[in-house]
Amino acid sequence: MISPNDRESAQSSVFLPDLVARIFKEGGWLQSAMGLEHRPQQEQMARSVAAGMHLDEPLIFEAGTGVGKSLAYLLPGIIHATETQRPCVISSNTIALQEQLEQKDLKICRNLFGSIPQLEKYAEFKSAVLVGKGNYLCPTRLANAVRNKTELFPTDEFEELQRIAAWAEYTKTGLRQELNPQPSWEVWEQVNAEGSACNRKNCSHESCHYQRARAEIRKAQIVIVNHSLLFALINAGGLAPGAKGILLPDDFLVIDEGHTTAEVATEHFGARISSYGLDRQLKILFNPKRKKGMISKFAYPQQIQAIIDAQEAAQEFFGYLIATYLAKRPVVRISEEGWCEPTIIAPLRAAVQTMDSILSKIEDGPMHDELKDQRGRLHSYYANINRFIGLAEEDHVHWLEKSGRHGHICTLRTAPIDIAPYLREELFNKEISVTLTSATLSIARDMKPFQLKVGAEHEQAESVDSPFDYENHTRIYVATDVPAPSPQDASRSVEVLTDYVRFCVSKVSGGSLVLFTSYAVLKQVAAALETEFQAAGRPFFAQGQGLSRSDITAAFREAGNGVLFGTESFWTGVDVPGPALSQVIITRLPFDVPTHPITEAKSEYIKERGGHPFSDLTLPEALVRFRQGIGRLIRTKDDKGLITVLDSRILQKSYGRQFLQSLPKQKFIRISQADREARFVDINESLPSRRDLGNEPPMTR
Repeated sequence: MISPNDRESAQSSVFLPDLVARIFKEGGWLQSAMGLEHRPQQEQMARSVAAGMHLDEPLIFEAGTGVGKSLAYLLPGIIHATETQRPCVISSNTIALQEQLEQKDLKICRNLFGSIPQLEKYAEFKSAVLVGKGNYLCPTRLANAVRNKTELFPTDEFEELQRIAAWAEYTKTGLRQELNPQPSWEVWEQVNAEGSACNRKNCSHESCHYQRARAEIRKAQIVIVNHSLLFALINAGGLAPGAKGILLPDDFLVIDEGHTTAEVATEHFGARISSYGLDRQLKILFNPKRKKGMISKFAYPQQIQAIIDAQEAAQEFFGYLIATYLAKRPVVRISEEGWCEPTIIAPLRAAVQTMDSILSKIEDGPMHDELKDQRGRLHSYYANINRFIGLAEEDHVHWLEKSGRHGHICTLRTAPIDIAPYLREELFNKEISVTLTSATLSIARDMKPFQLKVGAEHEQAESVDSPFDYENHTRIYVATDVPAPSPQDASRSVEVLTDYVRFCVSKVSGGSLVLFTSYAVLKQVAAALETEFQAAGRPFFAQGQGLSRSDITAAFREAGNGVLFGTESFWTGVDVPGPALSQVIITRLPFDVPTHPITEAKSEYIKERGGHPFSDLTLPEALVRFRQGIGRLIRTKDDKGLITVLDSRILQKSYGRQFLQSLPKQKFIRISQADREARFVDINESLPSRRDLGNEPPMTR
């Protein structure tokens, strides 16, 4: 539960829309004081955002790349938060945007406010980044872990605990990310702030990093968070009952990179119960091999046996699920009642009751709080597994997943089939300003499909185009002769794809981002071309090489003429301005695999209501991802480059017209293996004349 702010909301002393208009208008303060160019699209967005904040109404706003949407919501947000004493929560989906907000955009806001006498009172605004409790070190839990280390940890983890204790002496933030190498999870989970022992009673903000961070959050006008934490906290019921607000008391919200809202919320509004997590939880209480655990000092032999019985029942239960359902497939949907015997329920219930009995005999204090927290976690496992077995969530899809190096981890998963009612309730029905923005929300300029998807069909929706000169700064090529992917001709399709990627990369002097929809195909093409690229002096990077996305992107940006192969997450959030990214190659139109349980359940849901799964679900999601992928190319007004589409279905299928309409310009050039040598040229080279091409115009629709 998130505690109240140390402030009461107030009436604004200014009319926000008018003040924002003076900042963003042509010749306004942003232009005169900061030397930034006037962008009509940015002005329109800022005016609309200000109106929504002033009226406490939701707004859905699509702002094309280069509009400068972060300033268009930050400046009104800071002013409104300062005037009303209400926190402005800004949620992003990527670390790159968080860093941009912290390191660049908020500094511009502060400099602007300090430069204009009428805005000086806003220059002292405070900002803070909200991260999950589990990222912070808690000194109370650390001290408890050190005191009870022989009960909590095997001997080989003592050294790791000591390393964390030594770091605790000098760290200023207490954030796990600061410790290098990162601490092992087995030890960190016993010393982080996630436990109930980390509370105001046991921890002061002078000594506890998390409590200090909470105090800073309560003072901040701007609170930055990521989508995952936002929806995890909302789903957990973060606010006190009856409190007004969404994440923090009396807040208002901006969701940037909002095209991912439905997907991230779906992920966090369901359940995830893993066999590994439950086994770990029970062994924290008592580990039979070590004959030690958190309850060792307090439990009778029969109470310890109850914990052991629960461990054995869990191993048998999850082992049965893996052998019965997951032997041949890593993901299996569960939809029929009575699908398994609930053999795990009674032992888990007995373990929870055992913890209740133990707790009743322990005095209040950090250890009582610690054990109470462990009891709460165990009860959550019991309740959630019981609900999963009974398929209790009727509007959710249920499925099993197998993971781990040897496939020994079984995870029970659920997710809402339709996320719209949940988002409508948690975001849009609260009479609070919620601004949801992204460069890619509409489909063929129609915002309705997205609004329906997120439960905002009755809210104000607007869009402005990108100010970038796509007509002169981009060139688009579409291959006409790449075989469609099919099981019957898979090798031929990959062979032609490999040949095209080799050719297109070789013709562009800057960097090329090659986007795949299949990791298996990515690996096949990479295996064929990596050595060639390196021999040609082209640094090669590929997803799955052991580096994080941000590390790969940074290395690719630094290379200048590199080649980067990526799937899924690389279609969004990759920001590489300049010649280091001079070509985006789309190897396949990004349709989702229709066999995942969520997609299956959504398709059935649409069919039951008379809809068409492909046109109502599969195609719209692919179009948005396609726009995201090609949007990686032009990141600044000076960027230039090529968009190369190697999926000939864009020309051959009826739905291809909608993908063509999603391109940033109307004209494109058709190429084939037979004529590409003459037609395909880098952006800085002149196009061949009609005479050179046998009088055929190179650009066609």
